[in-house]
Amino acid sequence: MNDMMSSDSSAENERSGIERLRASINYHSHRYYVLDDPEIPDSEYDKLFRQLEVIETQNPDLITLDSPTQRVGGEVLQNFQSVRHQLPMLSLSNAFSSDEIKEFSLRMQDLLDNAPFLIVAEPKLDGLAISLRYEQGVLVQAATRGDGLNGEDVTHNVRTIRSIPLKLSGLDYPQILEVRGEIFMPKNGFAALNQMQIKKGDKPFANPRNAAAGSLRQLDSKIAASRPLDMFCYGLGFVENEHPHSPVEKTHYAIIQQLGHWGLPICSEVKLLEDWHACISYYDSILSRRAQLAYEIDGVVYKVNDISQQIKAGYIARAPRWAIAHKFPAEEALTTLLNIDIQVGRTGALTPVARLAPVFVGGVTVTNATLHNQDEIDRKNVRIGDTVIVRRAGDVIPEVVSSVLSKRPEHTQAYLIPQHCPICGSLAERINDEAKSRCTGGLYCSAQRKEAIKHFASRKAMDIDGLGDKLVEQLVDAEMIHDIADLFQLSKKQVSSLERMGDKSAENLVDAIESSKNTSLARFIYALGIREVGETTALALANSYKELTAIQAAKIEKLQEVSDVGPIVAHNVETFFAQPHNIEVVEKLLQSGIYWPEVQSKNINEQPLLGKTVVLTGSLSQMKRNDAKARLIDLGAKVSGSVSKNTDMIIAGENAGSKLAKAQQLGIEILDEQGMLTLFNMQES
Repeated sequence: MNDMMSSDSSAENERSGIERLRASINYHSHRYYVLDDPEIPDSEYDKLFRQLEVIETQNPDLITLDSPTQRVGGEVLQNFQSVRHQLPMLSLSNAFSSDEIKEFSLRMQDLLDNAPFLIVAEPKLDGLAISLRYEQGVLVQAATRGDGLNGEDVTHNVRTIRSIPLKLSGLDYPQILEVRGEIFMPKNGFAALNQMQIKKGDKPFANPRNAAAGSLRQLDSKIAASRPLDMFCYGLGFVENEHPHSPVEKTHYAIIQQLGHWGLPICSEVKLLEDWHACISYYDSILSRRAQLAYEIDGVVYKVNDISQQIKAGYIARAPRWAIAHKFPAEEALTTLLNIDIQVGRTGALTPVARLAPVFVGGVTVTNATLHNQDEIDRKNVRIGDTVIVRRAGDVIPEVVSSVLSKRPEHTQAYLIPQHCPICGSLAERINDEAKSRCTGGLYCSAQRKEAIKHFASRKAMDIDGLGDKLVEQLVDAEMIHDIADLFQLSKKQVSSLERMGDKSAENLVDAIESSKNTSLARFIYALGIREVGETTALALANSYKELTAIQAAKIEKLQEVSDVGPIVAHNVETFFAQPHNIEVVEKLLQSGIYWPEVQSKNINEQPLLGKTVVLTGSLSQMKRNDAKARLIDLGAKVSGSVSKNTDMIIAGENAGSKLAKAQQLGIEILDEQGMLTLFNMQES
């Protein structure tokens, strides 16, 4: 008696478990097929579906008519007319390994009594299945797959897709012809559409499949017409009254070519293969070229070529036995977001990085993924502790796509990027509508150390001869310098200990560093690397304030009174000198012996170009371009790289092109190189 009760209890638990599994599959199927808003990756859905298949195979008495294994897709949207397919639109069984493809081939041999057979291979497009009905060669109806038996009438939208003919070519087609295929959105069209969505303030689409499905399910055909949709045909549905002199072909490969003959779009990647070995070679080839294809695919489909052999092999409940989909390794997977760390880049940019529970995706185990910036975190609604979808395509850096909100733990909080640099503690700011926050401790922050030193030593800054990028890398890696001020503490003995650095080279570098101490205030300001403070701005600040201490003490309002200093630059200057770490390094630099002559005020006669915008174009033969630029700045000019209505003068060297032509068109004053030299000489005399 107890054994019977135990058996009944076990059966009830098993029945309850399978119902929960079916409910989960139905939920995700509804989000994918009806709402076009999947919550989990395809790979996770496939796992659930295969789990159900295994259970039902082992327990056939538990199979029900409403099981997801007995039908395809989801229900019809209520906003569209329902269409009954004369022949069902079935799905495909999936394979995930070469061994499964070999097993498929062996099954076909058994089903076909060991008769030889060929296989047609084609890309498995990641789009939306469609059935086109042509009567007398004219497109009269287009329907989605729906539940396989009933689909949605989307004729008004399909008619707007330019690759789909409204009338078939030639005269030899059947009177009634149903064509099956896949509507998709090409990659470049998808990228352009998302750019437009963002520009309009609308939510971008998650992937091309969602974009194609969303476009096809618009009630207003004008919206669909504006979307870059395309289609490839992959087979036939119902056919009636074939042309007497051109019957429908008897092999799948020939049918595809025949559809192309009638003007329908077909994929050029369709191939006729001899055996399962060739199938694997095809799979490997197209997987290696996946990123270069103009459209998204998620695998390869293999079909027995001969139609009579297809009929003999037959069907199971939801799929033909004579076809199978060989899926690519999942590019998306589910995992847990354990934490969010902040990485500081060489320019001070703060980038949030997701630390993940290890997950195998895109052929590798992923533990980290980029979150880009605060806007992306907010848009994707990602929180620590969430179950997240992670994507990795080819060699692309893994990224978090979104959170699965139905699995979000309680009491999670929205994540905010810290307001201070995690490396040096300096203020981290986000200004001028930039996507990223940036550390303001440029001279002190170890994450920015190498770039700060390279800039400081560059020719337009302190001009330290011989201190190139590779040598900076060596000095920092050897921990001989921790900030730019440490350059002036280097000894010949220290430098000569570096690899490939002899005594003479070391002596030359130390001498060059010593010589660089005699500079100008403008060069020194530029060398500090304040964001958006270039040579012209540095010179304007030096000429206006005369002393470094005055610049350090200046507030935003006063700084904006300087020529070439706007609100953003003024903010950057004030913020830079407000950081104690930066002031500390500046003090160390001054204590090392850096000096410059007192900046003398210049009258209008000494700066005849004050307030004027000058453009240099073409090649100069008697003076280096940078020297000419420096002289123009010294005369008060702002040197710009482009010609506009605000340009006051253009210096045109040899082979001056479009800038000269535009200046002539705008009536701007033009000097040749000799005229520029005459201007310089007048100031020196």
